[in-house]
Amino acid sequence: MSSPNFIDHIRVNCRSGKGGAGSRHLRREKYMPKGGPDGGDGGKGGDVIVRGNANMWTLLHLRYTKHVIAGDGEVGGANQCSGKAGRDVVIEVPLGTVIRDEETGEVMAEVTQDGEQYVLLPGGRGGLGNQHFATATRQTPRFAQPGEPGIDKWVAMELKVLADVGLVGFPNAGKSTLLSVVSAAKPKIADYPFTTLQPNLGIVPYRDGRSFVMADIPGIIEGASEGRGLGLRFLRHIERNSVLLFMVPADSNDIKHDYKVLLNELEQYSPELLHKERVLAITKCDMLDDELMKAMRKELPKGVESVMISSVAGLGLDALKDLLWRKLH
Repeated sequence: MSSPNFIDHIRVNCRSGKGGAGSRHLRREKYMPKGGPDGGDGGKGGDVIVRGNANMWTLLHLRYTKHVIAGDGEVGGANQCSGKAGRDVVIEVPLGTVIRDEETGEVMAEVTQDGEQYVLLPGGRGGLGNQHFATATRQTPRFAQPGEPGIDKWVAMELKVLADVGLVGFPNAGKSTLLSVVSAAKPKIADYPFTTLQPNLGIVPYRDGRSFVMADIPGIIEGASEGRGLGLRFLRHIERNSVLLFMVPADSNDIKHDYKVLLNELEQYSPELLHKERVLAITKCDMLDDELMKAMRKELPKGVESVMISSVAGLGLDALKDLLWRKLH
């Protein structure tokens, strides 16, 4: 994924169609000069619909779409003919998209499955023709019902990446390197912080032809839940991961402290994240000998399963995949 092509937040003005007015027509034919009311109903306005598409991974296609307008319903006709319904507009979005009312913040729809559809804004109902208003005492009503107006609203769309395993760690913890080694993904890798500026997804092959999806989330720093660094922009992507893989490098001054900082940032952002399955990976272990690794294992945080790995040397990667698969199933 290149940075300019990954769009995970947009705002769009949506407007559903207004309903067509009912007809006030009175039947007039050669041998029926006073045939009575026969005005048809107006057509329904078009809906604004959102639909999930598993082949999309970004909101890029909506980047330059500021207005989505559904068709208006047509007016009713003579001979009790109803007007044509307005054209519906379907907005296709990647799985994991949350749509909110920008003004109130209310969640209007949450798309998680391919082909799943929600009507964001229903079109206005068409008005009734004058035939509906005829009575014994008012046999030729010369009025009809107007159509209902459409709904005009700004909506915000947020993409939360759907993945089985999400990589959580400080910048330069080795997340992108791990993803590049265990999958075919080619994220940008460099020896400076915040190399990753957008989530990267990779499919990790497992035994017997099975696989799972891993997401490389941009690095988290202390204070991310308050908006520091790239925190708030990307913490939401972690919400959709089934298992969180915490990654702390072996050259950290205090592995326990770093793990607690990461855990605290997730808790501050959303306490529900603490209920997800967690695994701790100590990265860059190719610089340690067996004796150092044995001593380090005694100092690792309690209450979380851990594995020592090196993406460059291939150390512990099979054990890591086995552990992640067990957590996922």
